Amino acid sequence: MDPNAGVPFSKIPETPLSSGGRKMPVLGFGTASDPPVAAETTKQAVLHAIEVGYRHFDTAALYYTEEPLGEAIAEAINLGLIKSREEIFITSKLWCSDSHQEFVLPALRKTLKKLKLEYIDLYLIHWPVSSKPGIYKYPIKKEDFLPMDYKSVWSAMEECQRLGLTKAIGVSNFSCKKLADVLATAIISPAVNQVEVNPVWQQKKLIEFCKGNGILVVAYAALGAVGTFYGTNRVMESDTLKEIAKARGKTVAQVCLRWAYEQGIGVVVKSFNKERMKQNLEIFNWALSKEESQKIGEIPQSRACLGKDYTSVYGPFKTIEEVWDGEL
Repeated sequence: MDPNAGVPFSKIPETPLSSGGRKMPVLGFGTASDPPVAAETTKQAVLHAIEVGYRHFDTAALYYTEEPLGEAIAEAINLGLIKSREEIFITSKLWCSDSHQEFVLPALRKTLKKLKLEYIDLYLIHWPVSSKPGIYKYPIKKEDFLPMDYKSVWSAMEECQRLGLTKAIGVSNFSCKKLADVLATAIISPAVNQVEVNPVWQQKKLIEFCKGNGILVVAYAALGAVGTFYGTNRVMESDTLKEIAKARGKTVAQVCLRWAYEQGIGVVVKSFNKERMKQNLEIFNWALSKEESQKIGEIPQSRACLGKDYTSVYGPFKTIEEVWDGEL
């Protein structure tokens, strides 16, 4: 096989989700840019990603990338890069100002309109907090935060799945306690919890809790989200990871992504560099040794995405400890 031809889609393993009947490619392509980039840049990056083998794409109302992602998928079909929309797995997310029972369905319909699709594969509640409806901005004003009514918002998410507008539903940035609150009244359990996971924030307790409840953890900031307002260089600059990468003839990114894959979780990784896109896919034909995994397990732990922007003196979360229920 031509080493420059990318990785065929069949080589990216898929994992079944607990509901909806869809399998999710375990390695996904992220579209969030900080600071934001031009829509055409996102569209071209997605087209390149499809060319090299990605089939799972992660977006959100907040990212302003739904439209270029939809355009890229339509163009990929026209160019014959994929045969149909069914070959692509799409995740999008509900923003805080729409996290109210009566706004969930309209928000998803808006997302579908931007993507020019009849359904998405996975719809997530972006953060476990609501904000004043109709005010769509980030960061959210401190006085605009509201407690989320998990029961009614989750019920509206379930309705989205029943209507077939999304194949599966889940959450993002939920602690064990907040997940338990959702599970207490859920008819359809969350299929996914998308959270920060990387070698410097391994989330062992949360992953164990999620596995015990049939929820797939999907990692964001798998490489530390360097360059973003909350990112850390502690992942890519880790001496432990550099040593393992050098010994194995791999990049630090490949070691991180392989480690995450071996935790039995999904991963969303973002790079708009075509060469790195390819490299990030080359993690499925080798494995870390027991000693290497043990060394990674001993890396000092600290969270990069603290969620400070979701705290407010007015509540519902006054401290980051309350955002994560002490899981720091």
